[in-house]
Parts: sequence; C-alpha cells; structure tokens
Amino acid sequence: MKPVLDETHDRSAKSWVDSANLASADFPIQNLPFGVFRLQGNEARVGVAIGDRILDVAGMLSAGLLANECVRGAAEACASGSLNRLMALGAGPRKALRRRLHALLLKDAPALNRHVTAQHLVAQQDVEMLLPAAVGDYTDFYASIFHATNVGKLFRPENPLLPNYMYLPVGYHGRASSLVASGSPVRRPSGQIHEGTVAPCFAPTRALDYELELGFFVSAGNSLGEPVPIKEAEEHIFGVCLLNDWSARDVQSWEYQPLGPFLGKNFATTLSPWVVTMEALAPFRTAALVRAVDDPAPLPYLLSDRDQAHGGLDLWLETSITSMQMRQSGIPPVVLGRSNTRDLYWTMAQMLAHHTSNGCNLRPGDLLATGTVSGADKSALGCLLELTWRGKEPVSLPTGELRRFLGDGDEVTLRGFCEREGFRRIGLGICQGLVGR
Repeated sequence: MKPVLDETHDRSAKSWVDSANLASADFPIQNLPFGVFRLQGNEARVGVAIGDRILDVAGMLSAGLLANECVRGAAEACASGSLNRLMALGAGPRKALRRRLHALLLKDAPALNRHVTAQHLVAQQDVEMLLPAAVGDYTDFYASIFHATNVGKLFRPENPLLPNYMYLPVGYHGRASSLVASGSPVRRPSGQIHEGTVAPCFAPTRALDYELELGFFVSAGNSLGEPVPIKEAEEHIFGVCLLNDWSARDVQSWEYQPLGPFLGKNFATTLSPWVVTMEALAPFRTAALVRAVDDPAPLPYLLSDRDQAHGGLDLWLETSITSMQMRQSGIPPVVLGRSNTRDLYWTMAQMLAHHTSNGCNLRPGDLLATGTVSGADKSALGCLLELTWRGKEPVSLPTGELRRFLGDGDEVTLRGFCEREGFRRIGLGICQGLVGR
C-alpha cells in the first residue's frame, strides 16, 4: 500500500499567509509542522508553522472553527506545553486536525474564517521555541551503513563492520535530560582522555564533533511486553525533526568499551523545534535501501513488503559551519556535507519494531534517532570524525582556519528538506548550536 495522498499535498495550493508561498519557504501550506512556542511572559503553547508565522492551535478552540469532534479532541490536546498529549492520540486525530488547519489557511478559505484565524497568528521572530515534547526516553541508532563502515575502518581497518550490523538495527540508550532546543549554547565537556601509553588525564575534549541525524518521535505507544509488529510500526511514529548528537570523540574512544557510549555522548543533544508529521512526508517516501547481493535479508520480524517498498524517506540533510572569525568578517556559512536519509540501511519502522521486539514499551513523546546520516562519497559525510579522517585531513575554512574538530566559537547549523517533481518542497527548519566553554 502506497502512502495516502490527499488535498493537503496539492502542489498548486496557496495560503493567504503570503510568506508561506515563497519558493524558499520551509513551511508552506503543504507542510504544517507542529512545535511548542512561548511569547515573552506567557506559558508554552502548541503551534503550527505556516510561512514565517505560527498558528496558536489551542487559541483557535474559542473561535469555533475546530468544532468537529475528532478535530476538537486533537486541538484540545494542543492546550498544553508539549506535544505529548497530541502524540498519544495516534494518527487519526492528528490527520483530521492537519486537514482542518490546511482548509482554514488556504488562500480561498471563507473570508470570515481567514479573519478569525489571522487573530491567532504570531510571528516566529517574536517567540522562543522550546523542545517539542517532554521526552521520557531517547534511543540513538546506527542506521547508516556508510557511517558505520567509515568509523569501523578508523578503529578496525581489517574488520570495519561487526557481525551483527546487517542483522539488527544497532542502538544505544541516550540521555533525555540533556536534550536541548535549537539555539541553546553547547559547553565543551571535560572527560577522561587517553592518548598513547601514558595514563589518562581529565581535561576538556580536544575532539568535539557534530553528528547530522534525523530524529523521530513516538506517537501512540505500546504496552510493556507487547512488541509492535513491523507492519504496524509506522502508525506509532508522529513525525521527524533534525538532531545533532554532539560527541566528544577522544572521551568516547577511551570509554566506549565494553558497554558503549557514555559521557562522550550525553552532555548535549540539540533538536530542531518543528516536527514534520508523517502525513506531510507522504509524497517523499521511497523504497528501502537495496541491500548488496551478499547481504543477509532482514529477519521476518523486521521484514514487510510495504516497508521495503515505501519505508525509505527521500529527505536531504545538510551541515554548515561558521567560526567566530568568519562571523566577524561577514563570511557566510560553509557547507560541510549533504546526505540523504534514503541511504539508511534500516528504516524508521524497522528501528521502532526492533526496539519493541523484546517487549520494551515506548511512550508518546519518546525520541528515536537514526545516528549519523552519511552517504557513499566525501561530500555526503555527516560528522568531522569521517570528514577529517579522525583529524588527519583537516577542513580548511575561508579564513584559512583549519578544523580537525570543532573550535570554541564555532556555530553548527543543520538543515533538512524534501523536494520531488510534482510536489511542493517542504523543510524541517534549522537545528543550531554555538560551541563555548
């Protein structure tokens, strides 16, 4: 079964919010992502992005334009400081609310509806964007075979991929408490560093890195002891965001054996504020990555015809950087890499199905992530560890500065977008962090 398309995906649809109609807009009427915002002095509220504006969804309740029973329930769930209540309702109410908001924001919507809706719009530049959900648990996967192979070659040249990689989506349990909203500063962490044969020292990391990732939020969860079948897994996914899993590579390389990532990973993970729903992504679904002839087929619990045919996602991800010197000189950001999630070895459905396969219960608002998304060539690498080959091949910035890893004052920006012939381009906004001490 192909992803369902409806009037909300019509490329020709325009909004009466003029900024949403710009060709460069991340948030046209075909997108309508959800997020959490706060006006100065007010409580946090759930909103939907349209152009350079935010529609206050809960504020629309009193206007009487969200009266349909299914729509009203979803809107009432938005009367909150997080998306968790809306996520818990599952796909049906979310779809109904999206379609109703699309109708209200259409250029040819009734004049009275446009007038009333306009009263609940605020400018994005006037608000503080917060984390979209109260995340109870966060799991990061390792779904890019290109990233896994490159990292493996750095540490195990003779055996880059461990035997389990092609059989299961490898992941680790991250730290939900250190998730931060885009724009939050990132402090350079300290940790144990071991270089050469001398004893380790405790010092600020000298190998701070970014990781270009896609995050996805759990919608309706599952009960403890009840796995989610692969055929139903996507019904448990609300939508996607950008994610930067900052990493202290020198700390990580010393501590990760035998139990995996720890302090080198859990000091900060930055999320973009807007969650693009699975419905908005429907036109950009694609087949899962075709495995090499010699690769094993996924085990039956990770295999479905529908997921193999449409479980991939044609979504571009991009990393750019500015140093402090670049900003002082007015030099624009430099793109370090651009990759695409269609190259992931494991689909989102496979990651979620595997996560619950032992009966682990996921809850609304839980966050899963793909791990670093890298492609086959150097222009598509998703972290400095790969791009500089563990610091041996530094990147040169326009100012002449070299970067083996991130320096103090560096600002890293992630972007994401989908585009396909016959459909309107949609974006994920930005995920940004400034490195300091």
